[in-house]
Amino acid sequence: MGLWDKMFGNKANESQQQTGAQQRFETLKQKYQSVLNTADQEHIQFQNLHVQDDKLVITGIAPSDEAKGKFWDQIKLVNPSQDDITADINVDSTRAQAATAGGGSQNSQSYTVKSGDTLSKISKEFYGDANEYMQIFYANRDQLKDPDKIQVGQELNIPNKS
Repeated sequence: MGLWDKMFGNKANESQQQTGAQQRFETLKQKYQSVLNTADQEHIQFQNLHVQDDKLVITGIAPSDEAKGKFWDQIKLVNPSQDDITADINVDSTRAQAATAGGGSQNSQSYTVKSGDTLSKISKEFYGDANEYMQIFYANRDQLKDPDKIQVGQELNIPNKS
């Protein structure tokens, strides 16, 4: 047991590790911002975006092979070795197009953003997993441009977990 653990306990160490993971996530998100922008332009629906094993992990659905190709081309421009990113993008035109249209109201519920909320926090509440926040983001693309910027009082559609 180190001095840090003796002074603050294991919870402090866990908090420090979470902060490091969050910093790594933000660093990789900035590095791959052009990839994220391309995904947005090509209407690729992210199902998950997080850091695992020190890599940015992206899973998603593209509306076409062409959109998927443009996404991968952008990854190769940013980092040809792809040593700090893993992406699994499938093509499903009907599902991806429904997501870019804002999702279907029969398969969602409404949630009013409160002070202190983040999409990750809301995702944890509804899905039991904070990393599923991109489902909420894509279901609300008509009013959200950035998953890190939500407003108190906004009415969000929370789609059923896919």
